[in-house]
Amino acid sequence: MSPAFLLRALTGVLLAVGVALASPVHASGHGHGAEKPAEKPPEPPPPPRPKKPPPPKVQPVRKVPEGGFDKVSFGTNWVAEGEHGGFFQAVADGTYKTYGLDVSIVPGGPNVNNRALLIAGKLDFFMTANTLQSFDAVANNVPVVAIAAMFQKDPQVFVSHPESKIETLNDLKPLTLFVSKEGITSYFQWLKSEYGFSEAKVKPYTFNPQPFIIDRRSAMQGYVTSEPFTVEQAAKFKPSVLLLADYGLNGYSTLIETRRDLIDKNPDMIQRFVDASIIGWYNYLYGDNSAGNAMIKQLNPEMTDEMLAYSVEKMKQYGIVDSGDAIKNGIGAMNDERYASFFDKMARAGVVTRGLDFRKAYTLQFINKGVGVDLRPKQK
Repeated sequence: MSPAFLLRALTGVLLAVGVALASPVHASGHGHGAEKPAEKPPEPPPPPRPKKPPPPKVQPVRKVPEGGFDKVSFGTNWVAEGEHGGFFQAVADGTYKTYGLDVSIVPGGPNVNNRALLIAGKLDFFMTANTLQSFDAVANNVPVVAIAAMFQKDPQVFVSHPESKIETLNDLKPLTLFVSKEGITSYFQWLKSEYGFSEAKVKPYTFNPQPFIIDRRSAMQGYVTSEPFTVEQAAKFKPSVLLLADYGLNGYSTLIETRRDLIDKNPDMIQRFVDASIIGWYNYLYGDNSAGNAMIKQLNPEMTDEMLAYSVEKMKQYGIVDSGDAIKNGIGAMNDERYASFFDKMARAGVVTRGLDFRKAYTLQFINKGVGVDLRPKQK
C-alpha cells in the first residue's frame, strides 16, 4: 500500500470514529430520573506519520530513439540451437528492447544464405562461423566486417572411442579421421602444417555419426557443444573429446558481422546491438535462460531441453564464450595480436595468402568495454 493511500485510509477511520463518538449515547434502564450524559472519551492519539518510502532503485536504461525502436534484422548461420542462445535470450527477455531495438532473428539452414542477404542489404547483421570466413570476405572484396566475437574459442573438436585412449592431438594420427569438405580446406591444413597430419587417413564426414560409431579405430570432427552428446545418445558410450583450440587453433568463432556502410551511417545503433547481445549472452549462460530456450525450441522443434542444457554446460566448461580476454573486457572481446597470430598460422598452412590485409576483416570499435562483466557470478 502506498504511503498516500495509507494516510487517506487512516484519516477515514478516524473521521468515522469521531462521528460515532459525537453521537448521543442513551443508557437503557427501568428507574426513574434523568439519563446521565455519556462520559466524553479521551482524545485518541494522533496517527503515526507514515514512513517515507526509500527512493526507488533506478535501473540504467538506454533512451529509446526518437520515432520509436530501431528495427533490426539479424541472420544466423544455422537453425536455432543452443550455440546461438545469447541472441535469442536478448530477444525473449526484452534486453534488445531495453536498448531501443526491435530485433528479428532470421535462422539459417542448409538452404539459406543469410550472409548474401546481409551483403544485399536485406539484413543488418549476420552471425559468421569463424575468423577464416572474415578473412575470405577481405580476399573477395566483400564489404562486411566483424564487430564482435561471441566465442573466444572455436568449438571444433575430434571425438574418439574411449578404448582408443586418445589423450593428445598426436594420438589421433593412427586413426581414420572423418572430416568434412570444409574442414579439409581449413583447420585440417593447419593440422598438416603444425602437427604433421596426413590426408591419407581422412574419410569424408557427411554429418552422419554412424560410420564413426561403427569404426572403433576412427575419430570424427564435431562441435564440443553438440556432437559428443549426439554420439552418446546414439551409441550409448561417452566419447573422448579433444578441443582443437586447446592446441593452438586460436581463431574466433560465432562472430557478429555487419556492412561497412552501416557502421558509417549508424554507429550508435550498432553499439546498442553489440552491447545488448553481450548482455543476452551473460543472461543465457548464468541467468534464467528459459525464455531463450523456449524461443529456440519454437523455431526448431527438434531441439530438446537435454541438448540445450548440454550445450550450455559445455560452453561454460570449456570457456567457449567467457574466457581469455572476455574475463576482463567482456563477452565479444577481440584483439589485434590474436588476429595476427591466427592469420600467421593460416598463412603458413596455405589457407590464406600472405599478402592479405587481414586487419580489414574486423574492427575493435564496439567491443572491449567491459559491458556485462558484473553479471558474471562471483568466484567463491
